[in-house]
Amino acid sequence: MEILDILIIGAGPAGICCGIEAKKNELNYRIIEKGVLVNSIYHFPTNMTFFSTSKKLEIGDTPFISHTDKPTRKEALEYYRRIVESWDLKINHYEEVLDMIPENTLYRIKTSKREYLTKSVVIGSGYFDEVRKLNVPGEDLPKVKHYYDDAHPYIGQKVLVIGAANSACDVALETWQKGSDVTMAVRGNKLYQKVKYWILPNIENRIKAGEIQAYFNTTVKEISAKEVVLLTPDGEKVIENDFVLAMTGYKPNYPFLEKLGIKINEDEDKKPVMNPDTFESNLKNVYLAGVVQAGLLTSKLFIENTRHHGEIIIKDILDRMNEKR
Repeated sequence: MEILDILIIGAGPAGICCGIEAKKNELNYRIIEKGVLVNSIYHFPTNMTFFSTSKKLEIGDTPFISHTDKPTRKEALEYYRRIVESWDLKINHYEEVLDMIPENTLYRIKTSKREYLTKSVVIGSGYFDEVRKLNVPGEDLPKVKHYYDDAHPYIGQKVLVIGAANSACDVALETWQKGSDVTMAVRGNKLYQKVKYWILPNIENRIKAGEIQAYFNTTVKEISAKEVVLLTPDGEKVIENDFVLAMTGYKPNYPFLEKLGIKINEDEDKKPVMNPDTFESNLKNVYLAGVVQAGLLTSKLFIENTRHHGEIIIKDILDRMNEKR
């Protein structure tokens, strides 16, 4: 069996950056992706606009030209496709990593399609695959969505949007603009004040005007086929409802990380254990790249402040390889 220098788990921006650095340095690598290229971005809302400028999303020394200062999801998908094509990166799509077994100084990686032997592993699996659940009765009903795609299915429907950050505000505005009867349930006493600067005043004005009904200091008690029970400061409130859009955030796939042997800090942030200088995990020659490093603090890391991870990780791998020569 061929022995890889590096196996990279995840073909998001972090994994792509690692692949580019590996190719620059003529290392034998492979990127394994269980879904499509930049799988998380692909599953973002259809009409989403990034908070970052296109320049801050650039990787691989390749300019990102967008029609406006803030690029769209469609533009980002096109850009990362072009990156992969121009660098001719080795990516296996629709192949899921199932297990990682230490084997002398190597790791045997078992996937849904084959096995690999590799000297080093980079985990860039992101956090978008695991939702933060409400854990209330009725959450498993088909009308409850933790991912939002497009406003069209909700035209003329009574929609409850749960959350107070960017996703919730974006979804509430877009569905309202397309003709939904929108209610928001917000756990705190106000919306998240770092919501996109062009969105926050708009959503606050819609709430003040009564065009979007918002319940603050409120949680969901129960969801049924045609109603939702809210726990408000004034007691229980039963509202009519057709769809629940729970924009409550996401988290790393902890069961997957732990199965691979990655230790997780026991504090409330639940960040994976790693060396902050090299990004090496508790396992020798196994590194963490991208937003997976943030644990539950998913709003702290973005593409723009993780673009350098590939350079740091590949440098450490090269330094170790040179020490052995």
